[in-house]
Parts: sequence; C-alpha cells; structure tokens
Amino acid sequence: MIELAIRAAREAGAILQDFAARGFQIEHKGRINLVTEADLASERHIKELISSHYPSHRILAEESGVSAHESDEYTWIIDPLDGTTNFSHGFPCYAVSIGVEHKGESIAGVIYDPSRDELFAAERGAGATCNGQKIRVSEIETLERALVVSGFPYDVREKMDEYLPAWREFLNHAQGVRRLGAAAIDMACIANGRMEGFWEKGLNAWDVAAGWVIIEEAGGRVTKLDGSPFDNYSASLLCTNALVHDEMLAVLKSIEK
Repeated sequence: MIELAIRAAREAGAILQDFAARGFQIEHKGRINLVTEADLASERHIKELISSHYPSHRILAEESGVSAHESDEYTWIIDPLDGTTNFSHGFPCYAVSIGVEHKGESIAGVIYDPSRDELFAAERGAGATCNGQKIRVSEIETLERALVVSGFPYDVREKMDEYLPAWREFLNHAQGVRRLGAAAIDMACIANGRMEGFWEKGLNAWDVAAGWVIIEEAGGRVTKLDGSPFDNYSASLLCTNALVHDEMLAVLKSIEK
C-alpha cells in the first residue's frame, strides 16, 4: 500500500504542476475556501488508481467525500491539493497528502511537495523518509529556541478572537512563529526537523492522516490540543519533536484560564 500511495502522490503532483504551468479554473466553496480544476483532477486520478488495486477499500477524499465501502477495515484518506489558496496564487507551498487508516489508526502516509520534489513517507513501525532517506525530528529541547507553525481554519473571520490568543502567546514564548498555509507541509517540516511544533484547530482527516504516522515514525509526538490521544477526526492537533510538547501544551492550557 505504501508503494501505491507513493506512486499516486507523485502522479497527482505531476498533474498539479501541469495545471500550474497552463492555468486552471477556480471556484469558491465558501467565502475564502477555494477549489480548482487541479484539485478535482488530482483527486480523480488518486481514487481511480487506489480503486483499481484495492476495490474493496474505503476512500475518504476532500472534494468527493467518502466512498460506499463503509465497512472495510482500510480507509484511504486523501487531500489531492493541500494548500489550494497558495496554489491558486502561484505560491509554491502545497502538497498531495495520502494516508492509510486501519481500524482508526494511520498505518501509512505519504506527503508529496511537487514544487520541491520532496516526498515524505512512513509505514507504522518502519521509520520515516524523505526521498528515500531516513529523517528524524529536531533535537531542540526548549520552546524558546523553537520555530513553530500554525494556520487558520476557514471560519477565522467569525472566530478570530478564539484563534489569535495562541498566536500571541507563542510569539512571546517561541523563537519564531510561521504560517505556511498547508497543514501537510507543516507536518512534514516537523518530521524533517525544520520546525519543532505545529498547532491548529479546525482540521479535517485529510489534512492530518498522512502526517500523523510520518511524524511519529520520525520520533515526534502527536496529540490533541489538550494533550489527549489523537485520532484523524479530532479537529484539533498538536504535533512536535516531542521535546517541546509539554511546553507547548502548557502555553495552550494557559490560554484557557
């Protein structure tokens, strides 16, 4: 399954790059939530490829929802273009994300960044790689020396007062705070040691399913924002290099007081 996920991600990435070069149509799913021809073409290709190899497996995809195979133990969770707003503006920070879930746990994941030709992959118990080379989270031990990242859900205009306090606190406690606009890229950066922590609310399963297993196999830690066990349908996420996890949890807890 991991080999098929890698193939699907690379082929979908090529589709995205082709659209990026020749142009595409954009539609609005909400006030600031976009979908493009590239999203749809990428998703269609991935689904067809998976179904041709594993016809009984369930598929959950961002644009088309869940397939009819509700009872199968395996679910492929797909974001055909994570970072659509970036993509639509020509900003080269987006990815294809494909996770494989077995009985509620991510067991394999692939994140492909076609702009940099970087493919992150992991199988549960087998470690994590970038372009075939083993990767590990960073060894930075304190939040004061950490680079952290987050994002805003699509309801940010309605809930800005809920989301901004965490940004204010992490700006006060971390070495730096970034906003890349693609959760899959954020998670890949944690796994590869480029950043130390990522927190966000309002996420979907297709945003996190691949990154969950990749980060843990790279030595990191993944929980909900309150520190409780994570699952793909949690909607809130804290993932770190493990070393700064408790400090980040403490900052998040202080905001709730």
